[in-house]
Amino acid sequence: MADYHEPWEHLSPQARDLHRALTSLKEEIEAVDWYNQRVELATDPELKQVLAHNRDEEIEHACMTLEWLRRNMGKWDETLRTYLFNDSPITEAEAREKAGEADVPARPLGIGSLKDRKDG
Repeated sequence: MADYHEPWEHLSPQARDLHRALTSLKEEIEAVDWYNQRVELATDPELKQVLAHNRDEEIEHACMTLEWLRRNMGKWDETLRTYLFNDSPITEAEAREKAGEADVPARPLGIGSLKDRKDG
């Protein structure tokens, strides 16, 4: 339990799972960096493609973990909504949010029910 900063046995199961997710996110981000460096320096085109594929898989894993955190750890949802998926300068997002001027997503996700959709 060396990577815990508080006594493991005193942490709730939820806190332990949050720690697992946060640790996994750090590891996935680190793996993205490692693969990206390898892609940058690989001289064989096929190896470069394989490494880029592996890097992109790690990005997917990081995003999945981030979504779990958004759903399970307070403040993530609100903060991600402030900073992600808008075209405002990143450093101005918090001020715009507080002023009630938050951007709507720049790219709508296009998710919705197809149940009532009428095709031709």
